[in-house]
Amino acid sequence: MRAKTKIVVLHMKEVIYTTIFIILGIVLIFLLIYMFGPGRHQKADTDQPKYKAGVYTSSIQFEGQTLDVQVVVDENHINSVSFVNLNDTVATMYPLMQSSMDSISEQVCQTQSVDNISYSEENQYTASMLLNAVESALNKAVVSDADTSE
Repeated sequence: MRAKTKIVVLHMKEVIYTTIFIILGIVLIFLLIYMFGPGRHQKADTDQPKYKAGVYTSSIQFEGQTLDVQVVVDENHINSVSFVNLNDTVATMYPLMQSSMDSISEQVCQTQSVDNISYSEENQYTASMLLNAVESALNKAVVSDADTSE
């Protein structure tokens, strides 16, 4: 058996052209991913308003009393969350309810969401009831697809 030696001759010009085409191909792939990737479409949606500006309320039943939770929003922010028409008897008998609402209001305004709101274990039932009321009022304020197409 005779081994035949093969000699490969590469011209420097061919190596340079090949390297340039590979680099251009990689840049093109990254450009296409950037232009048509999923992150690009999410950024475009933030230009549209998130809420219909206004004051929205939600009613809850607490110990036989009807309490109204008021949420004030502008087009992109939750401005405040508070009680309205709060009976003095309820405010006096249940001071933890007002402190829970103050804590929830502060957290909702800071995070601009009702997700991941923390509250103490002492009043978790009351806090979850208040969060549901706030979420219900915010659902009334959310801009739907039908509203944006008009």
